[in-house]
Amino acid sequence: MKAVVIGCGRVGSAVAKGLLADGWDVTVVDEREDAAVRLGDGWTGGFLVGHAMDTRVLEKAGVADADAAVVATNGDNTNLVIGQVLQKRYEIGNVVVRVLDPARATFYGERGLHTVCPTQTAISVLLDALRPTAAAGAAEAG
Repeated sequence: MKAVVIGCGRVGSAVAKGLLADGWDVTVVDEREDAAVRLGDGWTGGFLVGHAMDTRVLEKAGVADADAAVVATNGDNTNLVIGQVLQKRYEIGNVVVRVLDPARATFYGERGLHTVCPTQTAISVLLDALRPTAAAGAAEAG
């Protein structure tokens, strides 16, 4: 299985290393060459320096043969545009896009783009963590 990971920050590099450990053929794309340090000395996958909004960079990364892609740069707009290009132009069946804005994640998710929103996940987890405490306090008071 071939995957392309766009963005080599904390999230992208961890996903890339996880996929590589699972036996995937992985290529990471990042604008900054020094981002490759996050992949570690034992990295055997590919790494390409460039901006993934450039289709020549995407093609060098092997998107034409990719089974999956993860887009996790530091910008929602960039992630959404790249995700749509990968999904529609290159017809990658499994494209997952990190989107920090919950409203945008919902909007694009409703239109068929697989989005992951860590902000919404944090909100949900925090509320879930507080609700049992509040319920227990209300039961004791009642």
